[in-house]
Amino acid sequence: MAKLVKMNTISLKNCNEINEDAIQQFIFEDPSVLGLGELTSIKREKIQPLGGRLDLLLTDDDGTRYEVEVQLGATDPSHIIRTIEYWDTEKKRYPQYDHCAVIVAEEITGRFMNVISLFNGSIPLIALQMSAYRQGDDILLSFTKVLDRVSVATDSDDQYEITDRKYWESRSTSKTLKNVDSIFNSVKEYASGYELKYNKFYIGMSKDGISKNFLMFRPRKNYLYLLFKGNEDIDIMQKCENVGLEITYKSRWKEYHLRLDDYDEYLKHKELIDSLVKGSMEFFNISE
Repeated sequence: MAKLVKMNTISLKNCNEINEDAIQQFIFEDPSVLGLGELTSIKREKIQPLGGRLDLLLTDDDGTRYEVEVQLGATDPSHIIRTIEYWDTEKKRYPQYDHCAVIVAEEITGRFMNVISLFNGSIPLIALQMSAYRQGDDILLSFTKVLDRVSVATDSDDQYEITDRKYWESRSTSKTLKNVDSIFNSVKEYASGYELKYNKFYIGMSKDGISKNFLMFRPRKNYLYLLFKGNEDIDIMQKCENVGLEITYKSRWKEYHLRLDDYDEYLKHKELIDSLVKGSMEFFNISE
């Protein structure tokens, strides 16, 4: 029978074994530890035009970028100002994305909350309290959201950075990639001459070396997203929902996101899914 065990809390600021650089690297390698959903790391220690370095730049599937600053100990005024300055700089440099500032600290002080309240929700900001516990020779980290984003306030090299199949195997699984292959081979029956193109945030389509992303794949560990371009159509959404397909529409990108758990689900609804692909081809003025 399991028993309850008291965790031994430690102060990272006063810990000689772990420094801020190691914590940054820990988050960068697996940003999901922050509890903000499935995030992808873009850059660590990103140099800012007016000086300084942004600790972490992350992004999610919807294209929101998170400017993350890590602070050992309690939040202080310089930490707050630095986080907001970096957020503002990135927002101005890359206005095509949504941006959200994230402060990570061991202690989110009352003074911090008072300062943030002065902005009256004009800055989208998330505050995460970082706690550390010792277990044997290991140090465990946990992140608790104490302030959620209260408002919504191209770097094309990042967005379209070319990767390879091995990169996506590390982000998903070989099984999920086999599902990508199977669906892609099926689509080639009416869209011949295309190849898969592995990018950092999705697997796209290309023909004769030119990207034509009427269909994109975003593989995950246990499922797969298919992305189609097009104008929002309530009838399409309803048809998918009626047969149990999970679909959302991202109006910012004019993009449908369809989740598939396996290849059998695609085969079961092949006719409907193919109609979405063909509709996306029409959106790009691509003939079969």
